[in-house]
Amino acid sequence: MKTLKDILYGVSLKAVEGSTDLSVSAVHFDSRRVEEGSVFVAVSGTQVDGHQYIQVAVEKGATSVICEQISEEKQVGVTYVEVANSAQALGQMASNFYDNPSAKLKLIAVTGTNGKTTVVTLLHQLFMRLGYHTGLLSTVNNKINDAVIPSTHTTPDAVQLNALLANMVKQGCTHAFMEASSHAIVQHRMAGLKVAGAIFTNISHDHLDYHKTFEEYIKAKKKLFDDLPKLSFALVNTDDKRGKIMVQNTAAQVKTFSLKGVSDFKAKVLTNSLQGLELEISGDTIASQSVWFPLIGDFNAYNLLATFGAAVLLNEEAEEVLTQLSGVQPARGRFEQVHSPDGVTAIVDYAHTPDALENVLRTIQNVRTKNETVICVVGCGGDRDKAKRPKMAAISAELSDKVILTSDNPRSEDPEEIIKDMQAGVPASHYKKVIAITNRKEAIKAASMMAKEGDIILVAGKGHETYQEIKGVKHNFDDKQVLNEIFHQLRQR
Repeated sequence: MKTLKDILYGVSLKAVEGSTDLSVSAVHFDSRRVEEGSVFVAVSGTQVDGHQYIQVAVEKGATSVICEQISEEKQVGVTYVEVANSAQALGQMASNFYDNPSAKLKLIAVTGTNGKTTVVTLLHQLFMRLGYHTGLLSTVNNKINDAVIPSTHTTPDAVQLNALLANMVKQGCTHAFMEASSHAIVQHRMAGLKVAGAIFTNISHDHLDYHKTFEEYIKAKKKLFDDLPKLSFALVNTDDKRGKIMVQNTAAQVKTFSLKGVSDFKAKVLTNSLQGLELEISGDTIASQSVWFPLIGDFNAYNLLATFGAAVLLNEEAEEVLTQLSGVQPARGRFEQVHSPDGVTAIVDYAHTPDALENVLRTIQNVRTKNETVICVVGCGGDRDKAKRPKMAAISAELSDKVILTSDNPRSEDPEEIIKDMQAGVPASHYKKVIAITNRKEAIKAASMMAKEGDIILVAGKGHETYQEIKGVKHNFDDKQVLNEIFHQLRQR
């Protein structure tokens, strides 16, 4: 069993009152989970301040407390440790408690507004196909090889994260690929991790409800690269003008990928259809060659190129990487197709930012024949960045023939008010093509009834999610499942 002294290794301490030779049974930052012999880390979170629950944790058996200010009310026999930042200390302590699992495998972190889930999913599939035991931490799910572990956050909390990584090591994983959200980075959930490489996909306005300004959002992403060690790599998309900003202060080896400019890993789209992509790929270690992939759109060309580049930087042979990469499948809820018996194509996509929605709709415009109707069903989440709402409606109206504005996850907000915010962005010239149906299932049904053979329906915003959150309650709701049910019902008519 670890001692408090063991798990405080590497933590910057301001003051210690009591013994650090105590045995520690567990590390917790949620007082409800504290049991006898555990250490409680009081973290100031976005919703509650853990310092308010120190006494509760002690009463439940915590023998040591990590906090940012030691209170005068102390329990005899309990050790109190003062640190500058409890969240950062928690990350380092969790890593120490689980024997620093990230140092025992090659951990690759992927950050950016769009593409994180697809890139880590492609990397996981690729390295499994290359014969490695491989871990995955993503928005959709976590995996150890093929075993699925449900995911509740893009990046788990520091304790869950290290416990997962330790389990991966125990089961023989040599590589792990994880999404690094901006929230996780600034909340120090990754503190203490040894990252072998980091990838930057792109950045656009998102999460301003949390970060407040775009500059703070950029700074959050950049911190991942600022913290990289010298022996790691930083792979960035230089077609995004902020790609170079990300690596201004990194000590890591910098490599680039691009579809448009000079870069270490380069791709050109040769063909793009609803069946897949043909890319011409070249790089420092490979002559130019054409490869077909079962993914669609320019945005996936970037995702594939980032995956290829990362694999080469992990010392895999380029030719074999391309051979295996050509057989991977897209992540669930990312441009996932559902076909009706009467020839309608529906696409389910997680596009929940203006940039992601535009990418998907422009991809559809590029692969369509112009003889069909494109119908977009889209909503915006409640309790999130309101500035996105009119923008997403405007993009939908510009790039679709018909638009149905509906609910996404309204959370605590009135869904009709969210739709009104979206409607404010629809130009007068597009009013006639836009309707509002608050009930998401009815909106999808209406789109399905409008569609004729050859038409394309985009159901955007929820992607892989299997619930709809309304007034704090999560109800079962899966866009793909709903589409299949409606297509079946319409066929029976």
